[in-house]
Amino acid sequence: MKRTLAVVGVLVVVVSAFAVSPALAQDVRAAVRQAEVERQEALERARLAELEILADREALLAEVESLEEEERGLDGRLADLESRVAALGASRERLADRWGREELQYKEISGNVRLAARDLLAMLEQSPLTALRPERLEPLRRIVREGYFPDIDDIAGMTDALFEEMELNGQVGMTTGTFVGRSGEETTGDIMTLGAFTALYRTGGDEVGFLRHSQSEQKLFALSSLPPGDMQRDIRNYMAGESPSAVVDISGGAALRQITQHVGFWEHLLLGGPIVYPILAIGVVALLVVAYKFAFLSRVHGNTDRIMSEVTRRASRGDWEGCEAIVQKHSHKKMPVVEVVADGLSARDEDRSTLESVMQEAILRELPRVERGLSVLSVFAAVAPLLGLLGTVTGMIETFRVITLYGTGDPRLMSSGISEALITTELGLAVAIPIMLFHTFLSRRSNSIVGEMEEKAVHLSNIILKERSVNGDPGPGTTIPDDLIAGEKAGRAVA
Repeated sequence: MKRTLAVVGVLVVVVSAFAVSPALAQDVRAAVRQAEVERQEALERARLAELEILADREALLAEVESLEEEERGLDGRLADLESRVAALGASRERLADRWGREELQYKEISGNVRLAARDLLAMLEQSPLTALRPERLEPLRRIVREGYFPDIDDIAGMTDALFEEMELNGQVGMTTGTFVGRSGEETTGDIMTLGAFTALYRTGGDEVGFLRHSQSEQKLFALSSLPPGDMQRDIRNYMAGESPSAVVDISGGAALRQITQHVGFWEHLLLGGPIVYPILAIGVVALLVVAYKFAFLSRVHGNTDRIMSEVTRRASRGDWEGCEAIVQKHSHKKMPVVEVVADGLSARDEDRSTLESVMQEAILRELPRVERGLSVLSVFAAVAPLLGLLGTVTGMIETFRVITLYGTGDPRLMSSGISEALITTELGLAVAIPIMLFHTFLSRRSNSIVGEMEEKAVHLSNIILKERSVNGDPGPGTTIPDDLIAGEKAGRAVA
């Protein structure tokens, strides 16, 4: 409106400025009228707008009152909800306290169940019966899994599994199944279980043996070594139903594993290291020497008593040719006693001193033959334990070297040196002790033969001298008492 008045004022000024022009004045009047019309229209629009604004204000006031009423209702509802939340919070605290007590009891029960399930699982994993039915471990593995809470069905399943294992432990089962054979390949055959202690197998090739249960793989493995022959026969007869008894390993496989860990004699010796070979060489050479000495002494000793009795009988009658024939008959045997007697007979015409010297010389000549090899045995008996001691020293040096490098945490690292130390000592003593015994025995036999040679030489000397005294020929340089000669002649006359 103010804008319109300003326009009208401007027009009045313009009209008064140009009053001298009638045409222009007419136009100004027309413009004023137009401006008045527009002013009226503007006033009308302003009035209508004012009415509209007043109408909107009433509606807004009514809307405000409605919203205020709704707000008061919401405030009341909020108060009710807050009181309800407080009541529910108190109830929640009571339920949480009750749940805590119930959860504690439940966890205690669950822990006991899980502990029992873990023990049962360990027992079933160690049982060879599980290798035939590995699926019975799954329920127990689910129970012991972290975060799993067992229910009554799980407890009932544990009970059934325990009673089943107890029942199977008291039974002998026979089935056809697969196992890992001695060749390392899967093999199908008859499997017999003697409770949970021992498992036996029989293949199509009639091979029988023991099965070992692998806890990690839950499979049955045939022992790499077959049992002894008599044990195989018992197993075969029992599996065929022909024998009432069978071999049972109540140790759970520990005793059966000793079959595969058995070390042969040669393998045992090789653990002693390089010193074993010279000790064995000494033992072999000593054995050959002992065999040679046994054969030699048995041959050279012969039946010397019978030969010497016959020589004595013929010498007593003065039958020297018969004596020489007997000696000649046995000369090929190279018996020391016979050789000494032969030398004595060849020197029978000499004086006593010469005769004794000849026979002593013969004894000294035969003595090296009789004692040959005994010094070797004596040296071997002394060297063998010394070599064993040398092996002990080298083994202990190796043991201390291992201790220096790796410490004493693992005893298996030191077992090699200790085995070498002990085995060489064992072998050295095992070789030396028999050598010493044989040396002592052969020395006694040799000394016996030497004593026998001396005895027969003295006996022959006495017979020769007596024969001379009887015949009145004491020999050169020999004096025989008269009473001895007379007594000898009287004795021979009576004979």
